Amino acid sequence: MEKKITDLISENKIQDIRNELLEMNIVDIANVLEEVEKTQLVMIFRILPKDIAAGVFAYIPAELQQHLVESITDKEIKIIIDELFLDDAVDFIEEMPASIVKRVLKNTNESLRTQINQLLNYPEHSAGSIMTVEYVDLKKEMTVNEAIKHIKKSGVDKETIYTSYVIDSNRRLEGVVSIRKLILSDETTKINDILHDDVISVKTTDDQENIAHLFKKYDLSTMPVVDNENRLVGIITVDDIVDIIDQENTEDIQKMAAMEPSDEEYLKTGVFKLAKHRIMWLLILMLSATFTGGIIKRFEDVLQSVVVLTAFIPMLMDTGGNAGSQSSTLIIRGMALGEISMRDVFKVFWKELRVSIVVGIILALINFLRIYYLEGVGALVSITVCLTLFLTVLLAKVVGGLLPILAKSLKLDPAIMASPLITTIVDAFSLIIYFEMARVFLGV
Repeated sequence: MEKKITDLISENKIQDIRNELLEMNIVDIANVLEEVEKTQLVMIFRILPKDIAAGVFAYIPAELQQHLVESITDKEIKIIIDELFLDDAVDFIEEMPASIVKRVLKNTNESLRTQINQLLNYPEHSAGSIMTVEYVDLKKEMTVNEAIKHIKKSGVDKETIYTSYVIDSNRRLEGVVSIRKLILSDETTKINDILHDDVISVKTTDDQENIAHLFKKYDLSTMPVVDNENRLVGIITVDDIVDIIDQENTEDIQKMAAMEPSDEEYLKTGVFKLAKHRIMWLLILMLSATFTGGIIKRFEDVLQSVVVLTAFIPMLMDTGGNAGSQSSTLIIRGMALGEISMRDVFKVFWKELRVSIVVGIILALINFLRIYYLEGVGALVSITVCLTLFLTVLLAKVVGGLLPILAKSLKLDPAIMASPLITTIVDAFSLIIYFEMARVFLGV
């Protein structure tokens, strides 16, 4: 389809381009706009109906949004902002430079400008910053018939009409009622008789990651946002939560790989910026690895006495790091999904201890058979290596399981206690264990 649109553009068949685009989903149209030349972008955007154009605008990257705003008239900017849902308008403005923001706000009406500024003032990543104020509200004194008429009248510009929120005269949240419940109820029934008053809600300052957990836990499609006095100020919809889950998962993966989180696309991020995001943790881990070198230097006499011990150092360090990474990854993911909390620390310790014993014994036995029988290494050296391997796995899995929980208790992101950091810690301790075992069993 994209190739067909490109061919039509090269032939300058404007009406055919419009007809083809109108057959497509707005997300697919946005993908097409990402592929065309910037000189053609404005032309294609202008031939779209204004409601579709606004929907497409919400899905294209920030750099293309900026290019469009810089290329179109003030009147066209006003049309786009007026057609956008408020939360999409706020997301767009947050990404733009000050000059663009000033021009956009200049072309919005006072009421909309006030709402946008209010949302922009909430803390980043809070419920207030991601909510929309475009929701349907009802009064409990209404009948079902009156409620449906109200939804038909006011619901056109709302983010969703599937769930309506019942509020009192002071806008305090009293309950929710679904469109399904309204349609299936008698027209004369009062909203008060069918509303659901056990409402799951969040405060404007609640963190978006915790909100995502609530959406998953209670299987919600929308959630009301209230202030400290339980007054309804907005709602959060599941489409925003999907974006947040994607963003949070990306951030955790980057932290687990010892990188500074970034929400920019890889191919659209400059080389120096990518290097900046990586260099700090690499420096920290490189400097911390000097402890490993110091340990080896300290036990240099042991290595000189039994040179064969040197050959097994990489295997011990790699296995320890891998074992710790397995545990930390599982615990970090479990905490991200809300399956593991800080009060589960002893359960995690006991489980990882038992797992490490089973895994450690199996790895140690297989290694003993390999070292002693296949490589012909002496019995005492083989025992030293395999006992060290068992203890290293034991230590790595317990440490890998507990460190993310410790990080959470210190109000740090558990993701930082992932593979690179665990490996560095376990490497140091595995070498100390190894050389002390050598002194005990080999008398060096």
